[in-house]
Amino acid sequence: MTSSLALIARRTIRAKLERVFAAWTEPEQLRAWWGPRPVTCSDAVVDLRVGGCYRIANALPDGRTLTIYGEFRTVEPPRKLVYTWQMDDGRSECSLVTVTFTPRADGTEVVVVHENVPTEAMRESHERGWRGCLDALESHSA
Repeated sequence: MTSSLALIARRTIRAKLERVFAAWTEPEQLRAWWGPRPVTCSDAVVDLRVGGCYRIANALPDGRTLTIYGEFRTVEPPRKLVYTWQMDDGRSECSLVTVTFTPRADGTEVVVVHENVPTEAMRESHERGWRGCLDALESHSA
């Protein structure tokens, strides 16, 4: 992980902290909301512990599946997650995602920091993807 490119996506979700954290970390909930539309989550596996792995299968509109996977580096329920991020597209390098969940008067602020993104084009693509995921999370949590 040597790239200095990063992005930040944030959204206040109108739901309690524990509900939003569970939506982010429980496979059955991830399958219900994950993905910037029209992408959907066809499968999710989460071993929520430091050193545990996750795998999220993204069903793309053209019928292909793109899998995102990585390892948890920090797990502090219900406030913070840090994990590696890699895609099985054969060209993606490993990057790092930090997600913080902060209670607010009107819900839970979710901040995603995605670091070590290899190229500007990937950064822009990931930024669109995270915004779409936060849109879907907001709808799921309403």
